[in-house]
Amino acid sequence: MLLHQGIGLDRFNEISRGRAVHALYECCSNVTWAATLADARPYANRDALLSKADVELLALSQRDIDHAFEAVVHERVSEHNLTELARITRTRIGGMLGPVEGYPDY
Repeated sequence: MLLHQGIGLDRFNEISRGRAVHALYECCSNVTWAATLADARPYANRDALLSKADVELLALSQRDIDHAFEAVVHERVSEHNLTELARITRTRIGGMLGPVEGYPDY
């Protein structure tokens, strides 16, 4: 379970760098990747964050990729490749941000 769940893009753009790195680390288990994404804030929209996440996954070493897969051992994984890691990471970022339309007001 993610600690930073459903925080929304606006809140993600506003939280401290440390909290943003921590939230992103929960998505991929790589500090360099998380710090790079956190430092690129603010993101105009969810797609901009997801695109940057994909680009930065391509920069990971094979060792980093292997470590990321060790961290998602409980996820359903069909293959150990970047496409699968990107799918898992995008799903986790989606959980961190919450629904695109936000939560209803009660």
